[in-house]
Amino acid sequence: VQLQASGGGLVQAGESLSLSCAASGRTFSNYVMGWFRQAPGKEREFVAAISQNGGTTYYADSVKGRFTISRDSAKNTVYLRMNVLSPLDTAVYYCAQSPFPSRSWSGYAYWGQGTLVTVSS
Repeated sequence: VQLQASGGGLVQAGESLSLSCAASGRTFSNYVMGWFRQAPGKEREFVAAISQNGGTTYYADSVKGRFTISRDSAKNTVYLRMNVLSPLDTAVYYCAQSPFPSRSWSGYAYWGQGTLVTVSS
C-alpha cells in the first residue's frame, strides 16, 4: 500500500511544474485522489482533488485557473500540473487517497511521502 509522489524541484516564478503520484496496493479507481501542500510553519492545506472516475475536480481558490489535476487509471497515477507558479506556492506537496471527496486533510486516510516544490522570485 503506497503512494509515491514525484516531480518536485526548484523553479522560477512564472514557470510550470508537473507532479505525479503513483498508487499501488489498492484499487485505484475506488478512491478520490487529492493533493495537499504544507509550507514551512503553516498548516497543511487542500490544493486539488479528483473524483474516482475523473469526472469531477475540486480546487482551492488560490490555485484555481493555474493548477490542473488529472488521473490515469491505466497507470494508477494522479497528476498535478502547476502553471504560473509563484513563491507563495513553495511547499511540500502530498498526494492522498480518500473514499469520498473532501477538502479536509482529515478525510484522507492514505498519504504519500511528499515532494518539495520551491519557487524562487
